Amino acid sequence: MFSIQAVVARSDASARAAAAFIGAGLPGTAAPQHPKLPDADVWMLSVPDSQLAALAASLAAHAIAGQRHPLAFHCSGALGSDALGPLRDAGWQVASAHPLLSFASPALAAGQFAGTPCALEGDTAALSELGAAFSRIGGRCFTLAAQDKLLYHAGAVFATNFLPVLQDLAERLWQRSGMPEDLAQQLRTTLLHNAVNNIVALGPQAALTGPAARGDVALVARQAQAVAHWCPEAGAAYAALSQLASALAHPQPAASAQRLPTHG
Repeated sequence: MFSIQAVVARSDASARAAAAFIGAGLPGTAAPQHPKLPDADVWMLSVPDSQLAALAASLAAHAIAGQRHPLAFHCSGALGSDALGPLRDAGWQVASAHPLLSFASPALAAGQFAGTPCALEGDTAALSELGAAFSRIGGRCFTLAAQDKLLYHAGAVFATNFLPVLQDLAERLWQRSGMPEDLAQQLRTTLLHNAVNNIVALGPQAALTGPAARGDVALVARQAQAVAHWCPEAGAAYAALSQLASALAHPQPAASAQRLPTHG
């Protein structure tokens, strides 16, 4: 088990809020150029992807001379452990660990974590320690090659991040067509729940409905044109998703393999 010693953030308020939510750790701040390094065995670097390289370089440059070499891991779904290259060069064990779960609400995520897939990648010793740690809190760990992380994370984006975007587009189209707001709110609950339940019960292909699934090419074209007139970006998305829906509903193995190449 880990004993949390410090929660470091860019502001006092963020550090205090995080430590209060976790229920452990001394909150503090550290400028990227001069971080204060407690003597810790494990470092979790939960920062935006664009800041990982600079943070790793800063930590490596300011590591305490003679300090034992700890384990550092980041939580990016798209980047590999090579983002922490300066720490690896300094003798640290490095890895990436990405729980495939929405963290829009930390409290909800904590309650939903049991059974969450956790993609691990990095140094062998780090993977062993992190695999045990994440499994202990209910994660289902698996290893992933660094070169496959972009596609893996893109799958997560399709499954979760784009769903709110699609729902927002649907509600804006209903509003534009004159649907009462209370009915749109009702559909947010019923249609989403029914769609998810059908996917879980039947799988994506059998759960697919709509004009593209029926092969109604003329209607798809007319609707794409109407949506594009309302919003060009939404029209392009409608046309592209309709093409993918048609391919899902009426698979042609050879042609599908050419349009949607696999990566290994």
